[in-house]
Amino acid sequence: MLLSEQDQFLSYNGELLVFQLSKPEHAEEPDDKTINLCVRRMAFNRDTKLFVQKSSGVFSIETSHSKIEMICCSCTTDSRTGIILPCVLMKKKKRNNIKYFLLLLHSTNQFEPSFYFRLDYELKEDIRLFAGPSLLWRHADKLFYISSNTCVVQSAPVQLSSVVWAGEIVGEGTVVLGVRTACLPETENPDGFSVSDRAIWGSEFFGYAIQTQKTLTGTCFMPHAYSRVVSSVYVCKSERLKQQLRISLVAITHKNQLVWFQNGALKGVCELPYEKPCSVEPALTSNDLLFVVSFASGNSCVVQRRDSLQVASKWQKVKCVLVDDFISSGSEQLLLLFDDDSNTDVLSTFEITDLGEVSYASGNNYKHDVPAAEGLQENGLLTVRALETRLQEGLVSLWDDVENPPDSLSKVTSLVSEVPEHFTEELWQRVVGDSLVVGVKLTESFYSSLSDVSLSLVMDQDFASISPIIKCQSKIFKLNKAFSALAVSSSQIEPPPKKMKLDLDSKNDLKKEFPMRSSRIQLDGTKTVTAVTSLSPLLAFHRVCCLVLLHASKQNHQNDSSQQSKKIAVLCGKILLSLEDISNGRYSVKMLRESNYCTGSMEDILAVLAVSVRFSFQIVSCDCTLTPISSWLLGEMECTPFKECQDNVFCHKAGNVHGTIFNWTLKNPFEGLLTLYCRNLTVLFQCLHSLTRALPPSCSVKLLRSGSKGVLTEQLALALEKEMLTLKNSLFLKETKAETWGNESGKKIDNDPLASLLDTEEGVQQFRKKLQNEREESVQSMNQTMNGALYQNIALKIAEAQLSSDMIVWRLAKS
Repeated sequence: MLLSEQDQFLSYNGELLVFQLSKPEHAEEPDDKTINLCVRRMAFNRDTKLFVQKSSGVFSIETSHSKIEMICCSCTTDSRTGIILPCVLMKKKKRNNIKYFLLLLHSTNQFEPSFYFRLDYELKEDIRLFAGPSLLWRHADKLFYISSNTCVVQSAPVQLSSVVWAGEIVGEGTVVLGVRTACLPETENPDGFSVSDRAIWGSEFFGYAIQTQKTLTGTCFMPHAYSRVVSSVYVCKSERLKQQLRISLVAITHKNQLVWFQNGALKGVCELPYEKPCSVEPALTSNDLLFVVSFASGNSCVVQRRDSLQVASKWQKVKCVLVDDFISSGSEQLLLLFDDDSNTDVLSTFEITDLGEVSYASGNNYKHDVPAAEGLQENGLLTVRALETRLQEGLVSLWDDVENPPDSLSKVTSLVSEVPEHFTEELWQRVVGDSLVVGVKLTESFYSSLSDVSLSLVMDQDFASISPIIKCQSKIFKLNKAFSALAVSSSQIEPPPKKMKLDLDSKNDLKKEFPMRSSRIQLDGTKTVTAVTSLSPLLAFHRVCCLVLLHASKQNHQNDSSQQSKKIAVLCGKILLSLEDISNGRYSVKMLRESNYCTGSMEDILAVLAVSVRFSFQIVSCDCTLTPISSWLLGEMECTPFKECQDNVFCHKAGNVHGTIFNWTLKNPFEGLLTLYCRNLTVLFQCLHSLTRALPPSCSVKLLRSGSKGVLTEQLALALEKEMLTLKNSLFLKETKAETWGNESGKKIDNDPLASLLDTEEGVQQFRKKLQNEREESVQSMNQTMNGALYQNIALKIAEAQLSSDMIVWRLAKS
C-alpha cells in the first residue's frame, strides 16, 4: 500500500502494523541527528471491541540534516527462508543526494536492513515491492528493479507507459504487467488510422518476466481493445495446461469499471460507484470472494463475484482498507480505517466486516456479532451431538449363515420397520479395477434417526451350494462441500483384542477421523453409504442381480424422553451386473483432463477413494517454507484438482502412480499434512521417493498411524464424558422409568475439571478410579430390581461406551 501521510498501515497474520516516524523521546537537544522508525503491533480484542497494542519495535536512523520519509510498505517473501515478512521502503534525502533503503521486520520486532541504493532522481511512478525482497519502479518510460540478491539497480530492455501489476506467475517467475506503445508493422501507415483506431491500436498490454527477460503477449491476459483503458490489475490465478498459460484476473479501468477476464476472454463487467479507481485486491470471506476497490478521492467499494459482478457495499472518507483475518475466525475480513479530523488517534474510527454476520464498528453495539467463545461452545455442542448419534458404526456388513440363515427374500425384508416412502435419493455403482463399489444416497431426515449404518449385498438368485450373502467391506467418508474440501477416513489397523469398532466422528477434517469400514458421505443435506466387494467372483455368473440392503439401528423416542433403538434392514433397490456391461465400460470410472480440472463425477471420486488405501504424513520444515510441495504436485506428479472438490488433486502421471489422489493441507508455512489415497504400498513408496527429492534436506516426514495427539486427546475427553453420561443415565433405570441419583437429574457435567484430569496419564487413571468409586456407591445405595431385557440393554450401552474410550486410548498410545 502506498500512502502520502506520515503513518503507514499494514496487515500481517491477523495483526495491524502501524509504522510511524518520530523524534526520540529523550532527545538531548532540539537538532538531534536521529529519528526513530516505530512499529506497533495491534490486535483486535473481541471483548472490548478495540485494537490493543501487543508489542512494539524501534529502528533508529541517523539523519545528518537529511529528510527521512517512508515511501511504502508491503508483505513480501524473504528468499533466504521462504517466510513472508513485512518490509518498509525508506528515503533519505540531502540536497540532490537521494538514498533509498529497504527494512525487513522480523517477529521479534527487530528491523533488518536488506539493501540500499542511490539515485539522482526521486521514485514517484509505479513503485512495487515483490518477493526477494525486490523493488521495481518506472522512470522516463523505462523499467528498473533491484533485489536483495544482487543489490544492484538493473534496467529492463523494455519501455512502458504504466505498470498495472507485478507478481508471481506459474512457470514464469516474477512478471510485470504494463502498457506500452504498440509496434505497428512497417507495411502499415500510421496516418491511415482513424483517431479511434489510433487510440486503440496505438498501445498494447504485455507482460515481462524479469528472471527470464521474456515478453508475454497481452492477449493471454485480456483482449487488446482494453489495453488503453486498464489502470490496475490483480491476477487471481495462473496455471499452465499443456504448455499454455491460463490466467484469471480482474482489472479496473479509466471508464470506472471493474472487469473480469478469464484466459483472455471477458467474463463480466461492473460499473463502479465513484470516479478514478486506483487499486483492487481480493478478500476471501466466509461467505464469498470479494474485490475491494479504492479510489483516488478516498472512497472505497466492494464488488461480489457470484453469477455476475455486483457492488455489495461502499464507503466514503476512507483512509485505507486492509484485508486479513483480524478476528481469528478462519476467513478474511475487511478493516476500514476512516479519516477523522476530530481525533488524532489513527484507530479512532474503523470498521471490521465481511458483509455477512461479522460487523464491528467503533461506537456500535454489535448486535449481529457472535463472540468467539460462544461460537466455540456452539461448535462443541454440535460436535457432541454428532458424536452421540454416530457412536456406533458397524465394521463389516456380514451376516452369519449359522446365526441368521437368509432362506428367502421374504425373511430378509420381514425385518423392515416403518420407514418413509422416499428415504433414498440415488443408488449407484462403479467398477474400479477388480472391485465393485455400490453407493446409496439417503435423505437427511431419514438418516438423522439412524445409527450403526451399513450396507449388504444379497444375490437375487437361488444357488443351492453357495450363500447368497456377498461379503462387503467399506470405509467411512466425510465430505464437506464448503470451500470444496473433502475429508476421508479409511480403515486402519485395529487393536488385536477388539472385535468391534466404534466411531466418534468429529466436525473437523482429515486429522480428526477414526478407523471405520462403514461408509457415510455427507453432501448437500444427504448421506451416502457405500460398500465395496470383489468383482471377479460375481462375474463368474456372467449376469447377476443383487439386492442392496441398508442395516441400521433406528432411534425411537419414548413418552418418558428415553430413547430405544430397534435394528432394521431396509431394501434400497437392485443392481444388475453383467460381463457385457463391464466389457463396454458402462460402470467404469472416468477421470479425464478437461481445461484445468479433472472431470470425475462425485460418484467416480467416492468410488476411487473407497478402494484406495489412505496414508497421512506430517511434514515439518525448520528453516524454510513448504511451498515446494504444491509445485511438486502440479509439476512432477502432473496433478489437477477435481472440479467437484478442488482441494483434492488427481495424479495423471503415467505409470503406477496414475490414479493416486492427494490432499495437501498447510497448518502453517512450516508444517502441513499430506494425505495420499493409493492402490497399494508400491505406489506409496514411489510417491514418497519422488517427494523426498523435491523437499529440502531439513524437512522431516512422519507417518501418522493413528491421528494427531491433540485431536485424539480432545476426542478422549468427549468419549470419557459420553461414558460417564451413559453410566449415570443407565445404571438407575427402573423397569420403564429412568432415574438419576440425588437431585442431579439432567445436570450438565462441568467440562473444565474433566479436561484438566485428562492432561496426564495419572489424571486419566484418577478419573477412572473416581468414576468406579461413584459407581460402587451408587449401586450400594440402590434397592431396585429390573428385568433381564432391560439389564441386557443397559449392559450393552455401557460396554459400547467403554469400548469407544478404549479404542481412543489405544490410538493415542500408537500415535
